[in-house]
Parts: sequence; structure tokens; C-alpha cells
Amino acid sequence: MDLRALRYFTAVFETGSISAASKACFIAQPSISSSLQQLENSLGKQLFKRHARGVIATEAGQQLYPVAKQLLGQANAIKDMFKHSDAKEPFRLGLTKGLGVARMSLLLKQFTAANKNMELTLVPTEEECDARIINKADLTDKEQWVSLWQERFSLSIPVNHPLSLKKKITIDDLQDAAFIQRTPCEAWNILKSRLNEANVKLDIRAKIQTVEYAVGLVKAGVGCALIPDYSEIGVSEELVFRYIENVELSRHIGLAYKEASSFVNSFIDILATQSFNA
Repeated sequence: MDLRALRYFTAVFETGSISAASKACFIAQPSISSSLQQLENSLGKQLFKRHARGVIATEAGQQLYPVAKQLLGQANAIKDMFKHSDAKEPFRLGLTKGLGVARMSLLLKQFTAANKNMELTLVPTEEECDARIINKADLTDKEQWVSLWQERFSLSIPVNHPLSLKKKITIDDLQDAAFIQRTPCEAWNILKSRLNEANVKLDIRAKIQTVEYAVGLVKAGVGCALIPDYSEIGVSEELVFRYIENVELSRHIGLAYKEASSFVNSFIDILATQSFNA
């Protein structure tokens, strides 16, 4: 049985559409459709039914999926068994904080899968690196830029906090408000400046670095926090999100690099296939 066809089949099964599988496998849609048709012909069974939003597996497709995954896993194990232990080329990628674990993990998974000879090391953006994913405000004159996404920051508020009852939040509303300070944070420096101008003081209850801990502390009712708007945080009955009126808190995230190496070019090619949602 054609392992490539099984690989395309599992990709379609897992993503729910041929177009999404095409992006995941870096293969044109007609090639995937053709392979699936040949696989169905060889089995004498229809594996997917089309609908408005993609495809859904038939009973035969449901039966084939676990067996296909097992066969592909065994095939990869055989390859690894006889793979030469060639030295890998190092690539250091700087990551700014608070990018979102889920979307970055998916992106880095595709990056490492496309570069088997690469040894990836993730480092803070201030360390020596081959490329950086940063806020555009931190771009230097010597670096080139590829845009990824733009997103705003909102005030995350415990649901039982008095500020959660307000439809609009102003700078003055933050006077003596319990607050979780997350640094480094692009939006915090802007907010701090506006607070100083208005002579408004926050009640800093905690100082942390990660978005995940900030969200956890807000849910626990410790205080409010500035949080970037990305879908990974999700909707929670424990949180209320409000933008601060007349204060532009946002960031523009992208890939910065000085030299376009083969790994950098590979990363740029992968970025071109993505659709990032703030």
C-alpha cells in the first residue's frame, strides 16, 4: 500500500479538509485529491464525504485511520533505525514573551519538520541568534522584517471585580485597582506612561513574566492584568475583557533577521502558508 497516500489520508482526516491538509503537507490540493481517489479505488470504499466546510470520514475512513497511523508510525521507526547520525546544523531563534504556546508550537513543528538537518535552539531575543520573532518596535536598522500578525491588548478583569460591571474602562477607573504587572510587556510601558500623566496609581499585587500565570492570577481574583488578544486564551466565565478607552495598546509581531540563510528562507516560506488569528 502507498504510504504517501496513507499520509495524505491521515492529514485530511485530522484537519477535516483537503485544503488544510494541503497546507500541512506542503502539497498541492489536486495531488492529495488524486492520491485519495487512488486509495479509495484500491480499497473499494469511499473514505470521505464532502460537505460545505470540508470533508467528514465515512465508516470505512474511521476504520482505516488507526491502522494507517500505526503503519505510518512503524514506517518512520524503520527509517529512524537506519538513519545516519549526521551532525545537525544549529539554528538559534529568539522569541519574545507572550506569543501564545499553541500557535508557536504549531509553527515550530512545521519548521523543524521541514528541516531535518537543523538543531533548533530557542533563546531570549536579546541573546545572539540567527533570527528573532519580535515586536516591530524592537526591530533594528540592520534587520529585515516579515510580518506575522498584529494584536491589541485588553484589560483582563476577574468576573467579581467592580470594574467588570463597566462597559467602558478609562485611565481614571484604574486608580488603586489591584493589578498584576507582567514584564517584559510592550503594552505595560505605554500604560505606565499614561498612568503617570494622569497621576493614577495602581495597586501592584504581583509581578510576573508569562501570560499564562497572569491569566491564572486574574482567574484567582488577585487583580487585573494586560493580556494580548489571541484565541488561545479563550472564553472563560471567570474573566471579563475590556479595552482601555483612548489608550492604544497593541503590538506588531514578525520575523526579524540579518542574513537570509536556508533555514531563514524555509521559515519565511512556512509563514507564507499561515493564516494567523489575533
